Amino acid sequence: MNKKQFSLLACTALLCACQPAQKQTTITGTLTGMESDTLIVNYFAVSDLSRRTLNTDTVALQEGKFTCQLENDSVPMEVYFYAKPRNGTPMKLLRKSMGVVAFPGETVELSGSMDEYHMKGNAFHQAYEKVRALCKPHEDKMHEITQVIMGMQSDGTLTPERLDSLRQIYEPINADMKKVKEDYIRQHPDEDISVYLLSDLGKEAGDLLDLIGKKAQNGPMAPLYKAMKGAIAQQKAREEARKNMVEGAVAPDFTLKDLQGKDLTLSSLRGKYVVLDFWGSWCGWCIKGVPDMKKYYEKYKDRMEILGVDCRDTEEKWKAAVEKYELPWLHVRNTDETDITVKYGIQGYPTKIVIDPEGKVAKIVIGEDPAFYKYLDELFK
Repeated sequence: MNKKQFSLLACTALLCACQPAQKQTTITGTLTGMESDTLIVNYFAVSDLSRRTLNTDTVALQEGKFTCQLENDSVPMEVYFYAKPRNGTPMKLLRKSMGVVAFPGETVELSGSMDEYHMKGNAFHQAYEKVRALCKPHEDKMHEITQVIMGMQSDGTLTPERLDSLRQIYEPINADMKKVKEDYIRQHPDEDISVYLLSDLGKEAGDLLDLIGKKAQNGPMAPLYKAMKGAIAQQKAREEARKNMVEGAVAPDFTLKDLQGKDLTLSSLRGKYVVLDFWGSWCGWCIKGVPDMKKYYEKYKDRMEILGVDCRDTEEKWKAAVEKYELPWLHVRNTDETDITVKYGIQGYPTKIVIDPEGKVAKIVIGEDPAFYKYLDELFK
């Protein structure tokens, strides 16, 4: 379960009494080899593929024992536990984790160590223990390679050539582990665990989704199954849209809310060049490009407008980022309800799309690329 990071909405250590809840999900653990007295706990709904409900809390360890309770009335949650380093303890301890799927109103017991732990719960957990045992030899090999890469990064000896060489060793092992999961899904299409395993497989999940039986489709993992089905359909639509997003094509019109909560329609900006900047406060390269964006906006603002399209942020984070980085151009926020990244076939961030005064696509630049600024200089010289 090392594929994801998760958060916890409410988690208390050794809780004897709690506030009333629709259902209490409980995770207990007895761990060995723990130097820390605190666990960092993260959780999110299994159906939250974009991790937008990510929250973080802590739970106390007393002689290696802990109890974590969270309120949840419908959707299974993925929960991760990390040892919180003491003062002076290397941060690498945070990379060790225990992950578990917690079902509404049920209890899961964890035992062992951060390196090797076991879970005891319902039929899902029993099946997952079998799959984990089959995957462990592959995970151990991948972990060894990851440790080598991190060690080289730390001492400054990691060259692109060495990284490529290690990747060539890593990727076949990862492929072998994926095959273990694929084989399990094919052999057990009616089990809830098969739906969960699909979320590990990336692009390969689309080929296997139709194998899932009705029982699993409508069982406890139904929200995850529906989310994956929707995501795959959306990705196909995105890929189709991307084929049509070429220079000379008419830019799809849209209406989104601006910083004041008012509707802003793209076509209302006709008559001058418009740069659609698909970005997010979480995107390091987007933020890195802010100084150049501000410089070029000031340079050409009499002949072009920039419309920042914030993606994957909460409204609060979006507004805070605009204020923090003092972004002087127009801004709107993309939402799941009117996801224009699908219409525009957006695959990476930042993506900058220059639209001419007639509303046609003039240039598409993916990433923070100097070619974008060179294009503007040539366009407005």
